[in-house]
Amino acid sequence: CSNHLPALFFFWLGVFLIIMERRGSAVNTPASRPVTRRSKSYGRSCVEAPSYFWQTPGHLAVLKIPNSRGTAKSQTITNKVDPEHIALLVKNEWKLSYITPLHHFRHTRLKSYSKHLSAFIVAEKQQGVAVEVGLEAGFKVTFSAVLGLAENDEDAETVFIQIQSKPVFAAVADAPKVVWRGWLTCVNGDLEYLRSLPPDFVSLPLFCTSGPESLTTLVKSWFERVFDCNFGCLALNSTTLNWLTALWTGCHPTCNIRHLKLAWSLPTQPPLDVSYTVNPQDAWELWNSIHPEESTDDRIDIQEVQSFINGLEAHFFRHFKIFLSAGTLVKVSTALGSAHVDGKIKIGNSDYITTLLTLLTECALLKMPA
Repeated sequence: CSNHLPALFFFWLGVFLIIMERRGSAVNTPASRPVTRRSKSYGRSCVEAPSYFWQTPGHLAVLKIPNSRGTAKSQTITNKVDPEHIALLVKNEWKLSYITPLHHFRHTRLKSYSKHLSAFIVAEKQQGVAVEVGLEAGFKVTFSAVLGLAENDEDAETVFIQIQSKPVFAAVADAPKVVWRGWLTCVNGDLEYLRSLPPDFVSLPLFCTSGPESLTTLVKSWFERVFDCNFGCLALNSTTLNWLTALWTGCHPTCNIRHLKLAWSLPTQPPLDVSYTVNPQDAWELWNSIHPEESTDDRIDIQEVQSFINGLEAHFFRHFKIFLSAGTLVKVSTALGSAHVDGKIKIGNSDYITTLLTLLTECALLKMPA
């Protein structure tokens, strides 16, 4: 694969090496019996019967890991999504989770959900649940729909949640401060899967959060009680990071990615972390030698992605005699965004947000229990 490497690649490749000692919506709701709910529903006028969604095995379409996907396409997303909503999504770092389909979730009831989640957080804090935001007089929760991110007829519209609080001793004129943000989305979800869902369920499989973990836990708890859903951590494996590396590099001619930064973790003694910074033009020339820009095929297959990664690793080995392939790719970063194996992402450019969210939606759907 390294034969694709341009002859003068080394002279134009910026390599920054750090080697140091390490110092430290789902297919079902997992359950086997009816759920016993508290007398306080915090979102329902009465205690409803559980959905029994888990008792319909084989009803949903089986999801398959794709071997190819479309190239990243730039689009001025603010032409169809409120720029203020987009501004809330970019630049922040988000922690990812998956969430199983929501039972009886309605976009028309967002105002009601805001009031009930606010009451739930206050009630839990009064019962002694620790909330890591200091001495707060109260919490204001706002649910809002982010219209326009949906890419197909089966995608549910994105829902954004914001929690504000005001310190007990704050002046009357002081504005509440935002202490937590989160959003649920589905972008280009698998059509066969979404159409196989029972009509009472809404799939928003990707859940992104930013804020104290204690508030994240409370928000998840409320969702689980009200919508018979479950959450799980959404780690990003090296294959997903490989895809992002190739997709973002391919955008360089139309949107300067500024840099391609990759980080590997090597299982040596002592463990090694390797940070590898590549000149964006050189990275793109390598990618273009594998998937030519003039190609009429607007799809990329996994073999092309692996060839690209192999080429980068081969060049690194020639100069540093370190086999990156023996380790694990843990982070990729460009001006378009960053992603970490721990399930943390940052959106750097809204023009390519659809490409990123399509891939993450796929990851969330595949991660959910079958």
